[in-house]
Amino acid sequence: MAKAHIPQPISGGLLLSYKCSAACRHCMYACSPKWKGDWITKRDLERVLSLLAGRIQPSPWGAQTVSLNYGLHLTGGEPFLNFELLVEAVQMADALRIPSTFVETNCFWCGDDEMAREQLTLLKEAGLQGILVSVNPFYAEYVPFERTERCIRISQEVFGVNVMVYQLAYYNRFRQLGLKERLPLEDYAARAGDERLAEQVEMFLMGRAARRLREYYRAYPARHFFHEPCRPPFLRNWHNHFDNYGNFLPGYCGGISLGQWKDLDTLVSEGVELDEHPVLRFLIAEDLPGLFHFAHDFGYRESQDGYVSKCDLCLDLRRFLVSRGDFPELTPKEFYVHVAT
Repeated sequence: MAKAHIPQPISGGLLLSYKCSAACRHCMYACSPKWKGDWITKRDLERVLSLLAGRIQPSPWGAQTVSLNYGLHLTGGEPFLNFELLVEAVQMADALRIPSTFVETNCFWCGDDEMAREQLTLLKEAGLQGILVSVNPFYAEYVPFERTERCIRISQEVFGVNVMVYQLAYYNRFRQLGLKERLPLEDYAARAGDERLAEQVEMFLMGRAARRLREYYRAYPARHFFHEPCRPPFLRNWHNHFDNYGNFLPGYCGGISLGQWKDLDTLVSEGVELDEHPVLRFLIAEDLPGLFHFAHDFGYRESQDGYVSKCDLCLDLRRFLVSRGDFPELTPKEFYVHVAT
């Protein structure tokens, strides 16, 4: 394969920054307060939204509704850390008629009803269609649950049915526990009797989760994952991400870029040169044994502790390669610094 065809993106997320108010143990993109802000510039914001306009498809229930894997979500990091920029992003997306736009948040900012209602109303008036509120034991370590409840309640007043709670099972469980404040992960596991944190809800063992949640999952040797396909597929047209550094990120995969989103037209029409991007070549061909042996030639040695997922193995290989050479597709480099912290 000399080139790989990149599917036309029809939905996805725009990372305004990787900086976050939390450093959740499950974060796909290794976001945390330690990241440099590096918020997307207004010029780049207009450029990327203009490129996505006409490509992003609406929710099946219409352009004024929101759905998890449709439309465009504004995310991070935590987008409410830069509320002024968030409002501008919403206004630009609305002016460009990008359908089914929503914001994703951990609710850290919902300290009182008045402020929460004011900010959510401003976003609605700017053209935002809805909101996704993140709820799980990893956020609960950082955000008092009463703030999460406040955000959901007032969001429903402002956006009506266009409020998504991800994940609802955890939200209901926290309410059953009578949770109001923060809760350490180990205390939650003890109280809920839930030693395996993902048995009943969706969980991707990738990004920081592959590093920080290992104790909850069984590990296997590398060969166990050699012929397991990527789930979801590495290349797909839905729910890709575009970051503040200009990277077109495949799906949920942090720390790897298909190219610059400013070259989106070229990437879609002509594809990406694989001879210049060996890591992409292996991943697109679903040749994890090839990537393993490629890294081995640079000095990589299999972990004696094993791996909890295919993504864990892939990440470990990429972390090693970043330390041994200049691979332009392995970016942003700061991801590899923060993914284990």
